[in-house]
Amino acid sequence: MEGREDVSSATAVFVGALAHGVNGPTWNALKGAFLMLGVCLCAMLALAFSSSDFTLLLHLTFLVFITATLFFLLSSFLAQTGLVSIEHQMQEIGLVPDQASDKSK
Repeated sequence: MEGREDVSSATAVFVGALAHGVNGPTWNALKGAFLMLGVCLCAMLALAFSSSDFTLLLHLTFLVFITATLFFLLSSFLAQTGLVSIEHQMQEIGLVPDQASDKSK
């Protein structure tokens, strides 16, 4: 467990992009990105309401629906499969030299 304290969140997200599964920091970064996307889309939706443009309102409502659906599906998928530890992902792609040499023996 000592390797977990040595790994920064940015490194964990990069490792999560390369290895199988989703680790905690990667999921937190995705939740933050979805939150920012939702705030921006809701602000644009409020501006569309004030401009009274029906087509813009329709398109933005559809984008908000797509975003909410994607977030719900990702959350439910990860609730079923669970998160992967960063150490396991690092071992899988060979970034931990001690564990890689033990596997070869």
